[in-house]
Amino acid sequence: MSTSNRTGGYSSADRSGGGSRGTSSRSSSGGRAGSAGSRTGSTGSRTGSAGSRTGSTGSAGSRTGSSGSRAGTSRARTSYSSGTTYRSYRNRRRKPSPDYRIIAIAGVILILVIAAAAFAMTQHPGKTPGREEETTAETETETTPPETELVKEVTVDNITITGMSREQAKEAILKNYPWRMTAVYNGDVYELTNLMSGKVDALLEEIFTGEPKEKYTLDTTGLDDAVAAQVAAMKERWNKEAKNGSISAYDADSDSFTFTSGENGVAIDEEKLTADIQAAIKAKDFDAQIQVGGSTVEPEITQASAQSLYKTIGTYTTNTTANSKRNTNVKLAAQKLNGTIVQPGQELSFNDTVGERTEAKGYQSAAAYNNGEVVQEIGGGVCQVSTTLYNAVLRAGLQISMRRSHTFEPTYVTPGQDATVSWGGPDFRFVNTSKSAVGIRASYYNQTVTVSVYGIPVLEDGVTYSLESTKLGDIDPPAPTYEEDQSVPLDQEVVVSAGSSGSRWETRLVVKKNGEVVSRDVDHTTTYKGHAPVVKRNTSGVYIPTEGESESSTEVVETPAESAPSDPMGSGPMGAGPLSGSTGSVSPAEETTPAPAVSPPVETQGEPQPVSPDTGQISSGPGVSPAPGDSGEIPPPPIG
Repeated sequence: MSTSNRTGGYSSADRSGGGSRGTSSRSSSGGRAGSAGSRTGSTGSRTGSAGSRTGSTGSAGSRTGSSGSRAGTSRARTSYSSGTTYRSYRNRRRKPSPDYRIIAIAGVILILVIAAAAFAMTQHPGKTPGREEETTAETETETTPPETELVKEVTVDNITITGMSREQAKEAILKNYPWRMTAVYNGDVYELTNLMSGKVDALLEEIFTGEPKEKYTLDTTGLDDAVAAQVAAMKERWNKEAKNGSISAYDADSDSFTFTSGENGVAIDEEKLTADIQAAIKAKDFDAQIQVGGSTVEPEITQASAQSLYKTIGTYTTNTTANSKRNTNVKLAAQKLNGTIVQPGQELSFNDTVGERTEAKGYQSAAAYNNGEVVQEIGGGVCQVSTTLYNAVLRAGLQISMRRSHTFEPTYVTPGQDATVSWGGPDFRFVNTSKSAVGIRASYYNQTVTVSVYGIPVLEDGVTYSLESTKLGDIDPPAPTYEEDQSVPLDQEVVVSAGSSGSRWETRLVVKKNGEVVSRDVDHTTTYKGHAPVVKRNTSGVYIPTEGESESSTEVVETPAESAPSDPMGSGPMGAGPLSGSTGSVSPAEETTPAPAVSPPVETQGEPQPVSPDTGQISSGPGVSPAPGDSGEIPPPPIG
């Protein structure tokens, strides 16, 4: 009995691939030992199913853990329950054949497990199943290590930077090569920008990001552009242009400009300065003090030659009206402008030069346009002076920097060739683009205003500039303005002013050389507004005849459309031509093309004369002065 128990326990538990031999040997009864063997066989069966153990040799020659366990379990039950002998048990264990169905199932399960593991590894390369969370945690906490100090023995120009960080290495190199280079001219010291700092950075980038060599040399080449920039800054600081002899002041008593001698200039020797800086850098003499040489530059034009070269390079004349108040304003503006000197490169502003037009300065109230309406304004008529200046400056060949046309057609100049001004509003400006100062002469006499530019010629000999304006078309007049008047019979209208059409003009810059046209390019186009007709009517339902006439005997006479009442100046028809304003808020005419960068002058005689767009008659125009005994009026009279 005890032999059977020992034998059965050993066979079923120890050899089935998962049993406990100690438990079997300690059993004191066959039933208990058989039970233990059964449990052991079950364990061996589960283990064999999972594919963890195969080929157990203790299960009666079975090749797989699963079948061996099943056989062991079966034999254990037989042995312990029926008490069969060890020999009969051995005879029975040879008969059973393997269960291929179980083997197939185990194989499929094994394949699925292997496939799942392979898929997991492809989704997370470098990771193994079961360590995914651990690997993810490691990735999240992984940081780029800081740049470490050099371990290898490295020197830069015999400066050892081993064991240093990049910043420490830069500090060590710059300490050995301090930058204190200066340039001195006539006691004035200029500190050059450190040109080697970038070179040190580039060298350390190479050392710390690659496999460093043992020895390096600081490179000082390739700094030509940086040196040139430093030399240019010193030229700006020390060079001084020579001043030509030119006009320097205006003597009102003699009504003439006075001249001054020229001034010498200075030019540093930039070629030698550049070579000295480059040599110091090449020698790594970064604290060198470089002495800068210079030379005197004499002016091209002396005082004596200037007096012979100066002449009138542009002039223009326009005619005014017989209105004394308006002429007073023109005269005051011309006097203020007269004698003005504009230095080379300087911009002249008409408003700043003439100043605000006020009663305290003697300006009077004259007709002008304010927001398109005829009003009495202090300084009305000053626009004629700015327009005359514009045409003179253009003919001198100087640069027009600001110009605006009037809202309505002017009558004292061909439309498209005007320049409106208003204090606090539109301004006329030009720049002296010549190499010498220019003077402005302006005068009013006998209902004419003349402005001239006095200087050394800007244009080539024989070249002249002028303006040529062409009317492109008319623009319908604005809608009528109605005035209520109970003296007008009911359902009747009386035309007070017929109004006028607007117009659009194209102005070309005509360039001639020795009388031959070189170019006629469009300079700008201008649109002028028309005047609204003024009509009286009575819509009140009550007719009040004028004193002395009865309702039955009153005859209503309408003003013909072609006739118009006189303007506020009292010397011309209101609808015959537009008026211009010089003060107040003036709406500029539409400008579609800006003034040229350099405006040009043209001879003031022999040019086509402007034609009145309303009368078709030639009126006074550019460069035309009134004949002796002529009143100089331009019908209709201008405002502004």
